[in-house]
Parts: sequence; structure tokens; C-alpha cells
Amino acid sequence: MALTTEEGSRLVGLLSANVDRVVQRWTEVVAASLRGRLSQAELRLQAQELHGSMIKAGGRGLSDIRSDDAGELRAVLADLSRSRARQGFSATETAISIYALKDVLVELMESGDVEFTLRDFVAFTAVVDQLGLYTFETYVQAREGHIADQAEQLLELSTPVVKIWDGVVAVPLVGTLDSARAQVVMERLLQTLVDTGSPYAIIDITGVPAVDTQVAQHILKTVVAARLMGADCIISGIRPQIAQTIVALGIEFGDIATKASLADALRHVLRLSGVETTRRHPRREP
Repeated sequence: MALTTEEGSRLVGLLSANVDRVVQRWTEVVAASLRGRLSQAELRLQAQELHGSMIKAGGRGLSDIRSDDAGELRAVLADLSRSRARQGFSATETAISIYALKDVLVELMESGDVEFTLRDFVAFTAVVDQLGLYTFETYVQAREGHIADQAEQLLELSTPVVKIWDGVVAVPLVGTLDSARAQVVMERLLQTLVDTGSPYAIIDITGVPAVDTQVAQHILKTVVAARLMGADCIISGIRPQIAQTIVALGIEFGDIATKASLADALRHVLRLSGVETTRRHPRREP
């Protein structure tokens, strides 16, 4: 139900004539629903910003939250939603902070200072519902963005590229390798090769639980991309079970060097670099 010009003016007049009362009761109702998770001072500041932006929006802005008149009001609601999403509040807790205004309006209308009709009450609560729905929508968007950022950060942490010797970098893979993660691996490996000028890269799949055709294709694409950058890749960590799977699937690694362990791959690279290595045998007890 959209507000008429007269209803909008009556709502703005009601809010303007009871600034302190509205802000105080709004703060109290929201504080009770959040059970002390935010301070009274912070909640009061939010209530003041919402209250002021509603008055500035006027009757036309309150009747249509998407209108130009409600631009500041939308910005305040969006800031509230984003802050609550970052702080870990649920969508319900965030929306309740807006719907609490209904209780405040009911108290004001029942105070008897100004006579209001049932139609006024329905129209006023419809405005609050509209504000609550907009808050819910922006909260969901902010929450999804926050989750996506966290997933990206975890993805980067799970695909480190480390320098293990002068001219040698390694990518120790752990867990399932899907398309998104394979793309991150390729980008980080290529960037590290550029930054370090390393001619050799070791892709260690010891921590990869299984290798299927898709995983093999991701690895091969990474090797080809590294070769285009002038670096040779060695694949290490091929356990007997994975070797059997690769043979059964008919996967061909071509001329790509493969080693059973990261240590074997490092020794192989050092030999290619002209560095002599010797195995240290355990000292025998006399």
C-alpha cells in the first residue's frame, strides 16, 4: 500500500514532532532484541541516522524507497546492513532493527496527542515493511560478498607458492583440485616465476587425495602455462595408488618429469642445475 501525499506528510510530521521520543524508544526496543551485543550509544546513533534520513526523504521518499528522494535513506539502510553482516548478525536480527519502529509508531499513535485512523496505521506499517525488505535485500548481498571474499582468501591460503631453492619454486597442493582452484594455482605460480625469475617449478600433489581426468587436465594446463613463461615443471608426490589410477585412465603426461616425492623432485632439479647432491647415511653406532 503506497502512502498518499497526506499520509506521508502525517508520518513525517509525527516523526518530526517526537524526535527524542522516537529515537529513545527505537533504541530501547532494538537493544532488547539484540541482548547487549551492541552498545546503547551505537544503537542510538543508528536510530538517529535512520530517523533523520526518513524525515529528509519526506512523503514521496517514504512512499517509494527506490525514488530519488529516498537516496540518503537507502544509503543509511545499506550501511546498517553491511555493518551487521560484518559483525555476524543474522538477517532476522538486522531486519528486526527496522521493524522495531512499528512498536514506536503504535505507542505514539496511542498517546492521544494527535488522532490517527486505522488507514494511517496500515499505511505507516507498510512503509516500515518496505524499509525492512530493502534492509534484508542489502544484507543478503553484503553477506554473500563477505562469504565470497572469505572463500577467495581461503583459496589463496590453500595454494601457496614457495621458493625452496635458488631458481626453484614449489606448489604443494592439498585437497581437491577444481577449476577455480586450478586457476588460482596457475596465476600464483606464473606470477611467482616472473617475480623470482626461477627456471624450475615443482608441483607436488602428495596432498591430493585422488587424480582423475579433470585434475590431470588442470595440472597439464598449469605445466604448459609455466613452459610458455620459460620454466620447466616437475610433478612430484605420485603415490602407487595414484599411479595406478593414471594408468587405468590412460592419462599421458608426455615428457613431463614425474617423481615419487618432493625430495626426489628437488634432487632432480638440482642435478639439472649442475648442483651435486649426496645422500647422508645414518652414522653407525660403534
